[in-house]
Amino acid sequence: MIATNKYIEVMAPLIVQLWPDNTKDEAIEIIEEYLYGEETGAFVHFVDNQCVGLALCSLRHDYVEGCKSSPVGYLEGIVVDAQFRNHGIARVLCAECEQWAKDKGCKEFASDCEITNEDSFRFHINIGFDEENKIICFKKEI
Repeated sequence: MIATNKYIEVMAPLIVQLWPDNTKDEAIEIIEEYLYGEETGAFVHFVDNQCVGLALCSLRHDYVEGCKSSPVGYLEGIVVDAQFRNHGIARVLCAECEQWAKDKGCKEFASDCEITNEDSFRFHINIGFDEENKIICFKKEI
């Protein structure tokens, strides 16, 4: 289901699970960006009144690896609480994000994961994503 501001407090712990470098306050800021942005979306999944899954998506107008159209719907983050994994919840959340992107006029939907995150890689392949590329990014101070 599409997330609304009434779910912010229950979504925050999932953001911290997904991106552990964030505090709860930072997680709330991230959630608010996705809830109130014109080109962002957030979806939640509940089991017995407990928020157990969260997906964040956006429209990307910049180059997206392997894509030929613009904008591209993009799965920015997805997490399901550990005890509720392998029950299809992430698949449902991703499908909601895909539909959101279609409704926004997108013809392609993309995502990424860390090169070392085998669980995320398998998840993406299992729900129909094709691997486009593996890259290592660099930077230096100037």
